[in-house]
Amino acid sequence: MQALLEFAPLVAFFVAYRVSGLYAATAVLMVAMAILLIVDYVRLRRVPAMHALSAVLVFLFGTATLVLHDLRFIQWKPTILYWAFSMIFLLCPFILGRTLVQTMLGQQISLPDKVWGRLNSAWIIFFMFMGAVNLAAVHNLSCNDWVNFKFYGFTGLMLVFVVGQALFLARYVEEAPR
Repeated sequence: MQALLEFAPLVAFFVAYRVSGLYAATAVLMVAMAILLIVDYVRLRRVPAMHALSAVLVFLFGTATLVLHDLRFIQWKPTILYWAFSMIFLLCPFILGRTLVQTMLGQQISLPDKVWGRLNSAWIIFFMFMGAVNLAAVHNLSCNDWVNFKFYGFTGLMLVFVVGQALFLARYVEEAPR
């Protein structure tokens, strides 16, 4: 359910782009993010930090896109978001004393500190890569191709990365005795 909620603003953006273009899609994305925050609060009685950061960037860059009528702002938003995530993953061990991955998954799985570090490093590199790929797409693709890549390409890359992480983690999961 949570994964579908997180994916909903992107789907809304993509559909609105197909129907009415980038500026309408940007407005729809802003509304969808506001709805996501409300749903988060109703369901969880809090807003996850990642959703809050994403929403702030959508509101800032979306507003700039609509007010200045310049599509580059909304196109840069994924890069800024991915690089911000990368910095968060990088800084968490210094701030929290443990990696962000360990903070998120530590209740469900027990791993050696070295493995938590590797997982965290993988997320840092992945988000840096995704930000760079977005910039390359913005500068080398048409707006239409960028939207398609954002929807299909980024979703596919994220899926492949998460499956890779799951396969990596699988060797550390012990089966419960029967």
